[in-house]
Amino acid sequence: MHHVILGAGPAGVTAAETVRKQDPNAQITLIGGEPEPPYSRMAIPYLLHGNIDEQGTYLRQAPNHYDNLAINYVNARVEALDHQNQSLNLSGPGASPALNSGSLNYDRLLIAAGASPMRPNIDGLDLPGVHTCWTLADAREILKYAERGKSVVLLGAGFIGSIVLEALYARGCDLTVVEIAPRMVARMLDDTAGGMLKRWCETKGVSVLTNTKVQSIARKTGDATLSVSLSTGTEIPAQLVVLAAGVRPNTGFLAGSDILIQNGIRVDEYMQTSLPNIYAAGDCCEAIDISTGSHGVLAIQPTAVEHGRIAALNMTGGRTPHLGSLNMNVLDTMGLISSSFGLWQGSGSATSDNARATNADGYKYMRLEFDDDKLVGAQCIGLTEHVGMLRGLIQTGCRLGGWKDKLKAAPERIGEAYIAAAQGAPAFGPTGPSVAYPV
Repeated sequence: MHHVILGAGPAGVTAAETVRKQDPNAQITLIGGEPEPPYSRMAIPYLLHGNIDEQGTYLRQAPNHYDNLAINYVNARVEALDHQNQSLNLSGPGASPALNSGSLNYDRLLIAAGASPMRPNIDGLDLPGVHTCWTLADAREILKYAERGKSVVLLGAGFIGSIVLEALYARGCDLTVVEIAPRMVARMLDDTAGGMLKRWCETKGVSVLTNTKVQSIARKTGDATLSVSLSTGTEIPAQLVVLAAGVRPNTGFLAGSDILIQNGIRVDEYMQTSLPNIYAAGDCCEAIDISTGSHGVLAIQPTAVEHGRIAALNMTGGRTPHLGSLNMNVLDTMGLISSSFGLWQGSGSATSDNARATNADGYKYMRLEFDDDKLVGAQCIGLTEHVGMLRGLIQTGCRLGGWKDKLKAAPERIGEAYIAAAQGAPAFGPTGPSVAYPV
């Protein structure tokens, strides 16, 4: 049985290792589109920060890790899928005579192709000194410019942008952040939390311009400085512009393959696509969001790892359902921790309700979202001790009973509510019975 895994990120590497564990005799080919060994994109900011070197970004540190597992790692790009003949058309270094002149056949295929950064329609994106921050090659270019005192414009204050912000700040750059949304990390934080994060950044000397769009980027002949024109009519000089305007799933190579694609590759509960013998995992696929029960792209590393493992178990003959992943994000921005879980904006149902506690001067905020007496979403600023408890209560879907009213009056009592739930329920889960717990 030949298992081909397209994509060498966390989903793909986890899948390859799981296939080997389940089937010691399987033939495994892992395809990566970059020349480096498989690495974590989420480690790139730590590289920019200077906390690690390039090897520190590698997903597996042991020498010859893939060779020792008899996993054939191929550096190539997939140009097209021929599902009728169960083959991939490859280009690049891996498209060699050993792979039948660029064609690779499979018995089981996992598409874990990840995502790519979006490039807004802005003049000047191809100028020297303008870079995305998604690959090790990007990081090398950014490091040429991002030095102490250098002026840097960061386009985007979403989750990825805010991680990059942290690294550029640590390097001592004179940093301006431009965000088209009305607040920072708009897909993770509400107005209160996003506004709090913006104020925090400004106290650190970072200029944050929300409700603002970059119109164009230009460089005068012979000038080493870029000029960034904004929708406000002002221009900002910059020696480096970093693009962090979001990502989109890598699905373009599947055009004409008949595979079902909406926002990402649609999979069933066993991570199988609409085509036989083809599975998908990670940032390129649409799987079940446990909070909504519907399909969605949850582009976070823990979900990618979870997808990869479950897909591999099913590729090797198991029947392991994916019950759904929880949308969750935790972000450290220059020492201020922000987090959100599940339906952090509320369920919108007739039985929805919420509780909030705010300490603006102390940069602390908690918002709890309920549906009936279940906790379905949460977000926090400046509070870390409750992170695991919030995730547990939301993901298990247990009923809080009288604790809901207690939490509405004092959200900070979430720890007591969690302990009461844990003591009152020897086993509870998203598919199990709901239990009410005494206050």
